[in-house]
Amino acid sequence: MAIARWKQVVLDAGNVAFLGEFWGAALNRPWKPKKDTYGFVTGPTAGHVVWINAVPEPKTVKNRVHLDIYARSLANLEALGATVVEPFPRWTVMADPEGGEFCAFLRDDLPADRLHGLVVDCADPAAQARWWGAVYGVDVIDKGEWATLEGVPGMPIQTMDFVPVPEPKTVKNRVHWDVTVPSVESVAALVSVGATVLREPDDEIFWHVLADPEGNEFCVFTAG
Repeated sequence: MAIARWKQVVLDAGNVAFLGEFWGAALNRPWKPKKDTYGFVTGPTAGHVVWINAVPEPKTVKNRVHLDIYARSLANLEALGATVVEPFPRWTVMADPEGGEFCAFLRDDLPADRLHGLVVDCADPAAQARWWGAVYGVDVIDKGEWATLEGVPGMPIQTMDFVPVPEPKTVKNRVHWDVTVPSVESVAALVSVGATVLREPDDEIFWHVLADPEGNEFCVFTAG
């Protein structure tokens, strides 16, 4: 049984408008700035939202969570402000205008939704995939060295992939995702299976901030 449901993905930014305009153009979706401190790239459903949130700290290490997107050419992305980091046979690692890594998969015929995957670096991909699969109530697809989830309820991104990396997590992730739970009791259920509470609702926020078993931050909102 699922404990939580997908809500949205969130990107930290030094300059919200700058990063939001890039991602709106890269995903071919409207960018809606709200304040200097936040805005969002919209989509056909609430789950498609990519929230852009201002933070004071600069990017200092490779992002431990990144997006995979479809594009017609690298030149188109470079014209928007992206840079090539490293080419691979099937994809190219790129950086957005603030240095946030993402992977570009080239297609002559672009799908309607250019956002393909959410990728999480892990020490133990299989264990992380099992944990999140249990949280979302979906089966894990074992790919050998890495694992993936498909068909996550409410998540329009096709895959949530868990891949191995040698380096440990050292700083707060600049890309994270939010989930929705039915009640406050569901937050306790997440903790009971291995999540850690980093911050409870207070005068500034009305949601919980938790970390998964490998320390990846995620925000938990109560439905209704």
